[in-house]
Amino acid sequence: MKILVCITHVPDTTSKIQFTADNTKFDTTGVQFIIGPYDDYALARAVELRDQTGGKLTVLNVGESETEPTLRKALAIGADEAIRVNASPKDSFFVSKQIAHYAKEGAYDLILMGRESIDFNGGMVHGMVGELLGLPSFSPVMKLDVEGTTVQMAREIEGGKESLEASLPLIAGCQEPIAEWKIPNMRGIMSARTKPLNVVEAVSEETQAEATSYELPPAKGAVKLVDKDNVGELVSLLKNEAKVL
Repeated sequence: MKILVCITHVPDTTSKIQFTADNTKFDTTGVQFIIGPYDDYALARAVELRDQTGGKLTVLNVGESETEPTLRKALAIGADEAIRVNASPKDSFFVSKQIAHYAKEGAYDLILMGRESIDFNGGMVHGMVGELLGLPSFSPVMKLDVEGTTVQMAREIEGGKESLEASLPLIAGCQEPIAEWKIPNMRGIMSARTKPLNVVEAVSEETQAEATSYELPPAKGAVKLVDKDNVGELVSLLKNEAKVL
């Protein structure tokens, strides 16, 4: 089975975010980048499936040269090869076109990615790739098992879970608890140095959206402490200040 896992190169959730150029550009100074957490789940499940069924596992990222350490980490976790589409990921449509072009040429049986990235949280790429390739896409997938060409899935819906069955090929946006995160061991780190990391050029510059400026969320206000016996004051604050009642 040929598996493609699409990963994002995103700031660590503990990083302090700042903007430059009059709030039009993200300031990467001192920021630690990681594989998107949801992509980590997709990659971990892909490694398990590859080990169970054989075949080949490829990871792909749309990004410039600074994303290569993230791809090397994916190789250390267990991917067989990596592809970097040499372009800045301008918007979801642009990224989807790059993935779809490469995936079509590679004729993959299964395409996995995170349910969303943690920088823009768009959650649109899996659906767009599915539309561009004419393949079914499912998200957020919490469980995924493959038996031959049949895929059994469970995904989260409002108020519960939904069980699904589909045939390969397909696309899934993954989330926990589809698999446990895998941490690279020394053998994996050493082997990642010799695994192929190929760079391909973008097939199109077409975009559908443009970010004109960014802003940080407002600073948290001061905390008001209310005596546990003063229920009336608490209700008044929730109603008149917090406006949640």
